[in-house]
Amino acid sequence: MDTGDWRYAVGLVVNLAFVVCEFGAGLIADSTALMADAGHNLSDVLGLAMAGGAAWLARRGAHGAAGGRRTYGFGKATVLAALGNALLLIFACGAIAFEAVRRFAEPAPVGSGVIMTVAAIGFVINLGTALLFMKSQHDLNARGAYLHMMADAGVSLGVVAAGGLILLTGWSLVDPIVSLIIVAVILWSTWGLLKDSVNLAMDGAPGDVDVAKLEKALLGLAGVRAVHDLHVWGLSTTETALTAHLVHDLEDGNALLMEAQALAKRHSIRHTTLQLESEALPDCPGC
Repeated sequence: MDTGDWRYAVGLVVNLAFVVCEFGAGLIADSTALMADAGHNLSDVLGLAMAGGAAWLARRGAHGAAGGRRTYGFGKATVLAALGNALLLIFACGAIAFEAVRRFAEPAPVGSGVIMTVAAIGFVINLGTALLFMKSQHDLNARGAYLHMMADAGVSLGVVAAGGLILLTGWSLVDPIVSLIIVAVILWSTWGLLKDSVNLAMDGAPGDVDVAKLEKALLGLAGVRAVHDLHVWGLSTTETALTAHLVHDLEDGNALLMEAQALAKRHSIRHTTLQLESEALPDCPGC
């Protein structure tokens, strides 16, 4: 097991246990804010599962190691998981918002002490999980987990403040108002996940790869006259592939291949398939 994998496992187990407890406490205290924050913390669990799963899949073996028909392995499963997570969170937001709006018409007393206690525990858990990933900012997965958990620690503090305000004023409408604010935060963060996962599911280029800049860089290689049939897509949420045809006028193409592959790696692309041509060939000769 990779030395960093335990962080995902610990974060996943602790946060999942807290989500169950927080949602149960929300039912007991009759607090939509706590239930909304439980939904928000569920996004942490899903995010950690996705990041840990991506790391595990990347470690499982080279593409083709899965054998049979899955010649690219199981990396695409992380994309499908991300898309499923986004859709699940949007559905949860709808359910929470519906209940919060109903509370405006039918206000109900809530247990402010329970809200503050549980949300404070959530703040500690979120902050502690974030600190596990603080020193791994070079790893995109770990950096995403760190930023997500730090943001959620802030949301938990907001729920603590809401519980305090209810305790001081007795104004129970604070609870559904905070619920709607949390729903807005979840939707705002989920939109990026939904957009990126749909893009990768449709074999689009990952957001961190500038295809136009990459094509220009390939054209700038010594001996390259033209680039065509350039395709860049995500094999998973962490790995990217590239195929391209390079028209060149060099006698020995091996050096060009090595230089092009090094260029691709500088653009965060690990898997490259390059076809060298002395002149541009049609995609399907004789078709």
